[in-house]
Amino acid sequence: GMLSSLKNSYVSPLSTRYASSEMKYLFSPDKKFTTWRKLWIALAESEMELGLPITKEQIDEMKQYADKINYEAQEKKVRHDVMSHVFAFGEQCPNARPIIHLGATSCYVGDNTDIIIMTEALQLVEKRLAATIAALSQFALNYKDLPTLGYTHFQAAQTTTVGKRATLWIQDLLMDLEDVQYQLSKAKLLGSKGTTGT
Repeated sequence: GMLSSLKNSYVSPLSTRYASSEMKYLFSPDKKFTTWRKLWIALAESEMELGLPITKEQIDEMKQYADKINYEAQEKKVRHDVMSHVFAFGEQCPNARPIIHLGATSCYVGDNTDIIIMTEALQLVEKRLAATIAALSQFALNYKDLPTLGYTHFQAAQTTTVGKRATLWIQDLLMDLEDVQYQLSKAKLLGSKGTTGT
């Protein structure tokens, strides 16, 4: 119904007017909660590898429901966002229920998911910036000889060309691209050290 269709997109006055469907999906409930589930699966796999009593069957059961969020099962019974989703996931995966979120904090899924989403969003911005720079470069070449007036202090100054003017926009976008690439180069996930005091 209407509710389920709102779970795969982020909605705000800015998003409805300006954001791409890809960007809205990245900040949607579906993306957030499926990422939580993928993090719980990764946690269980690592714990099994370290010798905790976790079975491949439990992990396979979790994987089966990684993308099937049962929104109706959470929030009502447990008044905590992360634990309500642990509960909802456990309803779908009765065998894995005892080991979902084992030894983790809310920050393990919450903060790591934020980092994953922001990184993917920056990668999308990087791709779009590169495509815009490529298109503007072609525009600049096509109009490199077309004269136009340059402006300074809101008045006409010496002549320039439309192509030359476009190269100034490109320079700004290149600086933006460098900043985005720098942020991406140092993105880090949180460590998974378990709950406070362990």
